[in-house]
Amino acid sequence: MPPVPGVDPRPLTDEPLGIDLLNTRWIDAAGRHDLLDSLDGLAAWLAGPLVSRALGGAPAPVDHDTLRRLLQARAALDQAIADPQRPDADAVEALNAVLAHGRRGLLLRPDGPDTYVEVETPSWLPAWRAAEDYLRLLAERPERIRSCGNPECILYFYDVSKNGTRRWCSMAGCGNRAKAQRHYARQKKV
Repeated sequence: MPPVPGVDPRPLTDEPLGIDLLNTRWIDAAGRHDLLDSLDGLAAWLAGPLVSRALGGAPAPVDHDTLRRLLQARAALDQAIADPQRPDADAVEALNAVLAHGRRGLLLRPDGPDTYVEVETPSWLPAWRAAEDYLRLLAERPERIRSCGNPECILYFYDVSKNGTRRWCSMAGCGNRAKAQRHYARQKKV
């Protein structure tokens, strides 16, 4: 079933861009889903407020080149997130292959210092920005990049809780299911 234009069907959409790209795949009661399995899904992802902000208003083409590049970046992030604090050589190579298609530059404007992003083609911009954002998370707090504590969930999150003890992609979803399972197990023992 194709995504409804303007509606993001994913259960978790408020994570940083690098993690948000990983979360374009999810599992729910209806089964496995991949938002990036079509150009309609790509359009829905690109239209989201998080992605629009990250791209700085620069339009990314909704075409097969952009989709292919995003899937390459997502695969690289999949490898890197397996061990955020110590990515293996293949993960490093895969992420660097995406990052090689763009760069961030510095310049001085009349109102002060600024930065800009330059990519080989506009179709690289979303993939490059997602990879760049993941590097930002690694530089800030790599130990806060986590997978959901529910073994049946494939979502990731960046833990911004004060004490750094978040376990679930969301309390409303996986967290409540875990609490309900514990409650059921206690009741069954009684």
